Amino acid sequence: MEVTGSMTRYLQDRFAPHNRCFGCGPANEKGLRIKSIPEDDEVVCDWTPKDHHQAFEGMLNGGICGALLDCHSNWTAAWHLMNLAGAETPPCTVTAEFHVKMKKPTPIDASLRLRARVVESSPRKAVVESTLEAEGVVTTTCRGVFVAVKPGHPAYHRW
Repeated sequence: MEVTGSMTRYLQDRFAPHNRCFGCGPANEKGLRIKSIPEDDEVVCDWTPKDHHQAFEGMLNGGICGALLDCHSNWTAAWHLMNLAGAETPPCTVTAEFHVKMKKPTPIDASLRLRARVVESSPRKAVVESTLEAEGVVTTTCRGVFVAVKPGHPAYHRW
């Protein structure tokens, strides 16, 4: 992490340091612990897999690919909705639906980058398109719908 406390550029560490989500929770020591960073009109994340993330020799498990894109896209939606509302903190958002396409196997020994951007939105909903790249080659794509939850939902105030 480049800076500490509330000024960190990583969305998860800044807004949800106690979140235990498997994909994006900083407080989940066994999770994927992605670190999403706003960059111009998209949100990016560089992530390094470990051997236990393999599906078969040298290749990333497809479920892990989906989890990475789901969580990264969700944070992209939350960041977008926060800015749209002019709020200081993001709303708690959840995945309403997401569709993952495996274009080619994702090697675990490559530099992996997630990219996501909002393509449609309303005050409580964002449609996000995202990609997983290995050494600049897109291996997996995702399109998802993410919604801000209201009081009474189990994810409300999870971060």
